[in-house]
This record gives sequence, C-alpha cells and structure tokens, in this order.
Amino acid sequence: MPLGMLRPTPLVEQATEHLREQITGGHWPIGTRIPGENALAKTLGVGRSTVREALRALAGAGLVQARQGSGVFVIATEPADDWSTRLRRAAITDVYEVRMMVETQAARLAAARRTDEDIASLEAALQARRAAAGGDDGAFVDADIALHAAVVAAARNPVLDDLFAEFAPRLRGRLVDMLELLELRHADPNPGDDTHAALVDAIRRGDGEAASRILQTELEQTLALLHRNAD
Repeated sequence: MPLGMLRPTPLVEQATEHLREQITGGHWPIGTRIPGENALAKTLGVGRSTVREALRALAGAGLVQARQGSGVFVIATEPADDWSTRLRRAAITDVYEVRMMVETQAARLAAARRTDEDIASLEAALQARRAAAGGDDGAFVDADIALHAAVVAAARNPVLDDLFAEFAPRLRGRLVDMLELLELRHADPNPGDDTHAALVDAIRRGDGEAASRILQTELEQTLALLHRNAD
C-alpha cells in the first residue's frame, strides 16, 4: 500500500497505522532503513513531531529500532505481544508462580502501610468469603479473589493493583475448574478459612513476615493443586 496524505484527525494514530502497514504488509522488510522524518512528514502531510511520535509507538511495539547516526530500521514484521496477550497464552502454573511472588511481597507491604480503612475492607472481604461458602464454586472463587485484591490494595502501590487486576481474570476460570474437578469443597465448603483469617490478623497487627509467610504457604498449596490438575 503506497503512502498518502492523511486526514486531519488524530494524526499520530493515523501516522502510526500507515507506517505499521508498510511494515506488516511487507513493503519494508526486516533490515530496511525507513525514510527519514522529513521525508515521511512530507509524504504523510504532517509535522515532524507527529512522525516522531508514530516512530516511538512503533518502537514500543517492537517493530523498529533507532540506531544512532544511522536512522530507524525495521526489526520485526509483527508487533510484540503485549502483557495481556502473554498472560492469556501462558501456562496457568507459570502465571500463578508470578502471582505468588507479587502477592507475598504485597502482603508484607500491606502490613506496614495498612490504614483503618484497609483493615475494614479486609475484614469485610473475609466475611464475604465466608458468606460465599454457601454458594457455588464460581461465587466462592470470586469472593476469594476479592479478599486477595484487598490485601494487594492495602499495600498502597498502584502498580501492584494493576498487576493483580491482570492476573485475576486469567486465574479465575482455572481455579473454578480445579475446585470442581478435585471436589475440594465437598468436605469443607470454606477451605482455607483459618489461613485467610490469620492473614488478615497478621496484616492488622503489622506483622509483615507472618503475613508473607502465611500467604506463601497458602498459594504454594494451591499451585501444587494446579500442577496436579494440569497433569
């Protein structure tokens, strides 16, 4: 597809898409040095700043790389997978291992940073988990995830919040399947209640070591069950 003048709305997005098409369509193969900013700006009918932002977006997608003194070169013809895509494709046990590392440190931070509001949220989430024990496996897993999300929120780190929010949807379905296939709630409809209560208490007391240790043990047990379910 030949390059051409762009419409006057939103120019950076349009420029990025036009340049991306040159790469993904094979017009600029890997190793190609793409035209300079001035040439691209003239061809697309935009300013150099627009071209520069478009090239940054393409670099962020792993398609091009700037080489000092040489120009910008095509290094891939397909965009690199974003974080969400990689999570969807990853083995559930790999995702859970990363979740375990994130959450155990979040629990340690939560014990140091928790506020009265956080404690109230944790206690409410614990009670909601207990109430969900009378429901189906899906409702119970949702309540369990909500309690863990409250622990992460108490760490007062928005990046940790975002990471957990990415993990949760990927994990939910497999956790529900695991409960059903292994019949884990038949003998006890509220498995892990003592452990989760101890976790909330450790955070309330400000004992980061205990909170991290309790959560590590609980998540390791679930990871072992996931491995068993994957076999």
